[in-house]
Amino acid sequence: MSTRTKIVVGGVAVGLLLIPLIGFWWALLVVLGVPAAAYLALDPGQRRRLRRVSRKEIGR
Repeated sequence: MSTRTKIVVGGVAVGLLLIPLIGFWWALLVVLGVPAAAYLALDPGQRRRLRRVSRKEIGR
């Protein structure tokens, strides 16, 4: 299983666990907001490197 698949499966699991505890919309906000906040916390050089690596994997 690839790293990206593991991350997706983990995100879905966290979302499903949060739905009964805090409701659908709050769980969706957490599942989408945490990765977005982490991406925005990177400096511009790290963001460029991340995009470059992602493009290389797509093009293989």
